[in-house]
Amino acid sequence: MGGRSVQTRTLSLRLVSRMMMTATSLLFLGAAEAAVDCATVTALVSTCSAFIAYGTPDPYPGTPCCDAMTTLNMVAEPLEDRRAVCTCLMGLIDAYSPNATAIATLAGFCGVSLGFSISPNTDCN
Repeated sequence: MGGRSVQTRTLSLRLVSRMMMTATSLLFLGAAEAAVDCATVTALVSTCSAFIAYGTPDPYPGTPCCDAMTTLNMVAEPLEDRRAVCTCLMGLIDAYSPNATAIATLAGFCGVSLGFSISPNTDCN
């Protein structure tokens, strides 16, 4: 009976997490006129902090980390926003250079194409 309670709590936490990501997505989509700022990119990428810091657990579609990568892809639809996202991600790679590979692989793990490659040598222009 205790296992079922844990499963219920886990399911509830996942549901709340997905709802928060959906709400965040709608807020960002509602502000489509504004360019994406680095605080937004950092907040979304921070959802993947365990993977970035420790290399585990691997993100996979449906996890909060991958939901954040999907949201990042959606808010970076216009070319100028895509450039802004790219520039911010490159800044994160520079700031967290020991974890650059983890940051660079997030989109791929999640099955998301951001429209540019993420590597220390990427030119966002």
